[in-house]
Amino acid sequence: MSKLLLITPPFTQLNTPYPASAYLKGFLNTKNIESSQMDLGIEVILALFSKQGLAKMFDEAEGLGNIETPNARRILALRESYELVIDEVVDFLQGKNLTFARQICSEDLLPEASRFDQLDDLDWAFGFMGMQDKAKHLATLMLEDLSDFIVETLDPRFGFSRYAESLGRSANSFDELYAALQEEGSFIDELTLELLHAKLKVIAPKLICFSVPFPGNLYSAFKCAQFIKAEFPEVKIAMGGGFPNTELRSLKDPRVFEFFDFITLDDGEVPIELLWEAVNKPKITSEQHFKRTFLLEKGEVHYRNNALQADYKQSELGTPDYSELLLDKYISVIEIANPMHSLWSDGRWNKLTMAHGCYWGKCTFCDVSLDYIKLYEPIAAKILVDRMEELIAQTGTNGFHFVDEAAPPALMKAVAMEILKRKLTLTWWTNIRFEKSFTQDLCYLLKASGCIAVSGGLEVASNRLLDLIDKGVSVEQVARVTRNFTQANIMVHAYLMYGYPTQSEQETIDSLEMVRQLFELGVIQSGFWHQFALTAHSPIGLNPEAFGITPKTKEITFAHNDVDFIDPSGIDHSKFSFGLKKSLFNYMHGNGFDLPLKEWFDFKIPRSTVAPHYIAECIENEALHLPSSSAKVLWLGALPDAQERHKRKKSKVWNTLELSFYHKRECFVVSLELERGKWFSEQLHQLKISSSKPKTYGELKSDFEAQFDDFEVFWHSKTLLKLRDYGLLVV
Repeated sequence: MSKLLLITPPFTQLNTPYPASAYLKGFLNTKNIESSQMDLGIEVILALFSKQGLAKMFDEAEGLGNIETPNARRILALRESYELVIDEVVDFLQGKNLTFARQICSEDLLPEASRFDQLDDLDWAFGFMGMQDKAKHLATLMLEDLSDFIVETLDPRFGFSRYAESLGRSANSFDELYAALQEEGSFIDELTLELLHAKLKVIAPKLICFSVPFPGNLYSAFKCAQFIKAEFPEVKIAMGGGFPNTELRSLKDPRVFEFFDFITLDDGEVPIELLWEAVNKPKITSEQHFKRTFLLEKGEVHYRNNALQADYKQSELGTPDYSELLLDKYISVIEIANPMHSLWSDGRWNKLTMAHGCYWGKCTFCDVSLDYIKLYEPIAAKILVDRMEELIAQTGTNGFHFVDEAAPPALMKAVAMEILKRKLTLTWWTNIRFEKSFTQDLCYLLKASGCIAVSGGLEVASNRLLDLIDKGVSVEQVARVTRNFTQANIMVHAYLMYGYPTQSEQETIDSLEMVRQLFELGVIQSGFWHQFALTAHSPIGLNPEAFGITPKTKEITFAHNDVDFIDPSGIDHSKFSFGLKKSLFNYMHGNGFDLPLKEWFDFKIPRSTVAPHYIAECIENEALHLPSSSAKVLWLGALPDAQERHKRKKSKVWNTLELSFYHKRECFVVSLELERGKWFSEQLHQLKISSSKPKTYGELKSDFEAQFDDFEVFWHSKTLLKLRDYGLLVV
């Protein structure tokens, strides 16, 4: 059996595995290092939300006698109803019993507690044909009611996608977490450790590597490590992942190593490979053999980065390996409030990365000094699509979430073209920057390849502040790019920020007005406001004086990322939170556009200085840009039927070529002068994406003008403009 075990501790997502262990297992396969993996979070959820699990949960809660609120008493009183339907509900959310949707939507099957008080008009939310989604939402509310019961009666730290998150967030000292780990384990802890114990008895690993992506995974990782140290003291334990990469770079507290033998930073492939060698060759010394690794020596914490072995290129890391993960048992849940969050939580996605790091890497609020953003390395489109095909074969799922910091437009184009060349049918979405290179034609190409959604940072929606952030975009540019995506039927989600250093109350309200107009025009469909947080590894965190703020310094012995600071403006930006989020909720659902902005706040705000039709004018006043001569010209549609026609008007006779195009939903005919028509018909064969060498705009122009007159006049004719809407693209 495998001797190296990769674990994602509770909890991340219910609907799809967090990809870190699959990435690492795929890499270890290339080194012939046998490994196993488990998503302990989904295994705990499945054990808990079962007939047997709920029976234990209710018995435990009754035994503790913590049933104090009317809501908890109601849930306990309905325990038989919950136990009766829970297995069928989970099966349905796993996509195994889709006909059960009608039973759920009858609204007299599921027991209901306080979460169902949120319901108003589900037909408004889902439409009369959205029965599956409506049923998923109702089932989600039932699980959330049970989650509330657990929090109140058994474990106040419980949460579906985060567990004991407050213990890991901004924990400059290890004291609070250490104290929590000395307490008797909760019901959820016991369930977690029971499942872990069963796995360890089967695998008998020599090295266990925990991937801890978020603060909400930290407590459970430590609790599991504590258990392993007590029950399997010969096993070595390592921790890596997003949390240590950002938070534990200043680690000093030796007590951490009562639980873990090693903590690695940044890309985990080489550090884990070297740890595996060290575990199997105990005589190796830390001075010779470790890469980006914390460990304890003679009672002191040391950081070792002395190995000469270089990190691997992205093309050398292998295809992620999802084997052993319970892919058919993940649970899709649906919330109404936010379309992008629904996409995130509904359905199982294969996760991949187009490029390591961020090609922009300048935003002043971002951790651009850290390797996961600073070191930019794209992967060749052919390798990416090879991996996509391998994952489809491996997982049976053809949905992909590219988890890039910001996917590069040129690489997105290349990937889209490769997908279309291979005639693959799949679905994908990713994070982007709202670059001007996302033209209407490029967006149509991305849609044709299966792209359904993008998310990007509009942030402060103020040109002055966007310049200060060094975002590299303007509000006007964002408006045009989001229009391009929306016209291609690709959903757009915007990350929004308030409270950036030097931001005035006027700028906050003006940002809200920009957002209102973007939603009213329908060019953005989803969004999320968050208050600015100062992080230690961002340009602002590294040089706060340049941005007019004063950090509140603390002694760092454990986690170090979020930093408290003093804003000399004295503005309490948090007071805007409720109004910004309430207005956004309404805008996402098509409501409240006519309300004055002051209606969203319970305090006096300044009047917006943004013109009422500013965003519309930005879009309408876009300058016409001729394609570059090196841009590729593609025809995505079917080749037309061609027929010569002879037209006569009085004594004048002329010959035309009539081209009949068959689109997926309609047929249309265009007519061209005979010789130009023959030329164009011949070119369409070479413009198909399957062509071995797609023609460039410059080549097409030269070919045309060698026989006829001005190509631009022909290119912008009504006939060609019509074809541009059906798949004649310049990208």
